[in-house]
Amino acid sequence: MIVALIVLGVVLLIALFFVLIRNSMVASRNRVDESWSGIDVQLKRRHDLIPNLVETVKGYATHERETFEKVTEARADAMRAVGKGPDAAASAEAALGGALANLRAVAENYPELRATENFQQLQRSLSEIEDEIQASRRIYNSNVNSYNTKIQIFPNSIVAGMGGFTAREFFEISDPTERDPVEVKF
Repeated sequence: MIVALIVLGVVLLIALFFVLIRNSMVASRNRVDESWSGIDVQLKRRHDLIPNLVETVKGYATHERETFEKVTEARADAMRAVGKGPDAAASAEAALGGALANLRAVAENYPELRATENFQQLQRSLSEIEDEIQASRRIYNSNVNSYNTKIQIFPNSIVAGMGGFTAREFFEISDPTERDPVEVKF
């Protein structure tokens, strides 16, 4: 009888330990998902702002058609990358960032464009959104780091393997040239 109670107690402790670890992993995974949705919101804001920026510049620089097409294509690619994970999003957003840099370079050639209130407001909005994307990315990557560590340490790794918890990807720049700062002169 005493042995049965001891065995039952050990089984209950193991079950409790398993439940606590699993719940902790679920909470951590949910934080990763929540922080990714924050990035999605900021990317959507960026994607919505870009057509306004392109149209404003188009009014002044009608012969820069190739630049406008590249920005439009890069925006479409970035929007298609939504939901395909951090790697796909990072790659598409890097291409969009490069296209936007070219658009800013075109704007440099038109002093009257740079002086318009509409263009200045769009530039400020884009800068704010870029800052928000960076902040959201830092939060997401921090949550991914915490989650990945949690599922990889022992004995959590046993529970993670049984529960189907897999490591998440960081949202980072894959092209080293994208790390160079964009020079914008007005």
